[in-house]
Amino acid sequence: MKKLLRVTGLVLLGVVFLGTLGFLYKKSRPEAELFEVKNPEVISIVKKTVATGAIEPRKEIEIKPQVSGIIEELFVEAGTMVRKGDVLARVNIIPDMVNLNNAESRLNRARLNYEDAKINFDRQATLFEKEVIPREEFQRAQLSFNSAREEMEAAENNLDLIRKGVTRSSAKTTNTLIRSTIDGMVLDVPVKEGFSVIQANTFNAGTTIAVVADMKDMIFIGKVDETEVGKIREGMDIELTIGAIEEETFHAVLKYIAPKGKIENGAIQFEIKADLILQENQFIRSGYSANANIVLDRRDSVLTIPESLLKFEKDTAYVEVETAPGKYDKRLVKTGLSDGINIEITEGLAKADKVKGEKIDPRKAKS
Repeated sequence: MKKLLRVTGLVLLGVVFLGTLGFLYKKSRPEAELFEVKNPEVISIVKKTVATGAIEPRKEIEIKPQVSGIIEELFVEAGTMVRKGDVLARVNIIPDMVNLNNAESRLNRARLNYEDAKINFDRQATLFEKEVIPREEFQRAQLSFNSAREEMEAAENNLDLIRKGVTRSSAKTTNTLIRSTIDGMVLDVPVKEGFSVIQANTFNAGTTIAVVADMKDMIFIGKVDETEVGKIREGMDIELTIGAIEEETFHAVLKYIAPKGKIENGAIQFEIKADLILQENQFIRSGYSANANIVLDRRDSVLTIPESLLKFEKDTAYVEVETAPGKYDKRLVKTGLSDGINIEITEGLAKADKVKGEKIDPRKAKS
């Protein structure tokens, strides 16, 4: 019995020993490496550069008064559609006391001269009817009377302009009524009734009554880095994406590239402008931030692979193509246009080829 137990123990010990040797041998052997394989695809390659900027109206006008005074009444608010010549506001003139006093004094002198000239004219007219004086003296008296009357009317108009900003003969062309100079939408009204405003002159830009813009004629204004500006040209198509309008792109055409760059944050930036093409039912607010994708080049329906699959040896590009399970051969290829993710293959590959990709983690493969 003891001999049987001893034999059984030795057998078990031998089995454990052999199992351990087998396990260690298997553990010491290198595992076969697994790689992803990808087939070339026929897609379109589009090479783009991105410019950041904003959407603005081409025509955005600040309406300023031609007289100084106080806003008596406003007729519009932000969002109102106006036509050229529509009244936006009315200004109540606060006359300068010195100018007002001079105008009143001028009118008084003109009235005195007019009354004196009228008396002299009436007297000369009576004498002329009786043929006491010649026609020449009567005509001189008539001329003096007409000149005195014209001067009085001019003095009255001058006083009305200083007091009211309008004369009786030109009530429809008063500059106390602030009118729009273009058709469009009122974007902003920075003043309120009762605000004091200053007229535009050579020394002062004047107070802005309203900002009016044509919202049907919008442009994109952005910046392009100096490394990219040499690749673009006027007339290029642009795809605009606006952060505030999701899942919608807008078409634009590049119309302007600044001839001179400006330093911004240590880099040279060039301003660009593009005409935005809007459909009838589309409306874009002024000031929206936008990104412009400028199409530098494109290839439609070409054979491509992910650019990460390419390998280089000196100046030669190649890929590894699977010839048998786990076996790969080097194959030289010629490349074309790249968009940074995919690259065009012009020679060296067929659509059915399997190109060696990234290594597969064995733990992920088992899971």
